[in-house]
Amino acid sequence: MAATALVTENFKFVSLFFKSKDVMIFNGLIALGTVASQTAYNVFAFNCPCSSGRNYRYGLAAIGVPALVLFLVGIMMNKSTWDVVSECRLRRCRKLSGAAGFALLGTIIGQAVVAPLTWVVISLLQGQAYTCALSEFVDPTTVEGFPSDKGSEVMAKLSCKGSVSEELQGFWAEIERGLKYESQLLGWLLVAGLSLAVFLMLCMKRCSSPLGYQQEDYWSQFRSQEKTLFQRTAAVHARLLAAENIKSFFGFVVLDKEEKEQLAEHQSASPVCSTKWNRVTGVYLYREKNGLPLYSRLNKWATYSLENNVEAMDKEMELFS
Repeated sequence: MAATALVTENFKFVSLFFKSKDVMIFNGLIALGTVASQTAYNVFAFNCPCSSGRNYRYGLAAIGVPALVLFLVGIMMNKSTWDVVSECRLRRCRKLSGAAGFALLGTIIGQAVVAPLTWVVISLLQGQAYTCALSEFVDPTTVEGFPSDKGSEVMAKLSCKGSVSEELQGFWAEIERGLKYESQLLGWLLVAGLSLAVFLMLCMKRCSSPLGYQQEDYWSQFRSQEKTLFQRTAAVHARLLAAENIKSFFGFVVLDKEEKEQLAEHQSASPVCSTKWNRVTGVYLYREKNGLPLYSRLNKWATYSLENNVEAMDKEMELFS
């Protein structure tokens, strides 16, 4: 039972990740954008130095550095990253169990690695960076007819036309073909490994999810709608509050027709206290109260607010899941 509960907790976040259509579409757009960027880089910017000792570093940097940057950007752009930061800042991660932390970390990394892995795969399939990096390590004895007295310096220069004699330049097509074969083989193996990993995670999610398919789909839609409406309402609330402050300072405020209608409809906007913000901020896992689902921290806050039970709310809000 304990093992089942642990697996279930681990894959609640994974379930959200794979069930969210918005996330899948967003990841698809990221992958397409990465493919376009990588192709443009190879066409316009990639320039192998054709120098022993530099080829290897340049080739690996062309594959690894952009992938690392994309990974870090993905981490920073992920809302869950800042949910964890808020959770630890507000509640000192007191209720952040190891299993739940592992699950959350998995979903953050799972979304962040889409762009860098796409970059690495496309780089390997195109083969330019790999060919540049490994050219200086080709064993001359494996190339039929290649002079045995030529070392890595010559091998490193073969990819640049005019850097060696035409006689030696003729061997480059065969060497390049072999290196591209290795690069593309690694690329396809990486694609196969990633596909298998995603398949296994989907299978584990299906087996360990505490909810049925329909309720998971509803949960995903609920979170998406709540996020959209919250952001839209917050934007209007901030605009109205700013308008009141500006009017108080200048004696008047310039508004367009839509903003005037909003101000007339809502009359005024009062600031929301920090306690309320903190109660709806942070990491959240699926919970139930008396058999009824609580789909988010905001849903939990609203449920306890209706009961006017502040003590129970504060105690419940300290819970991570």
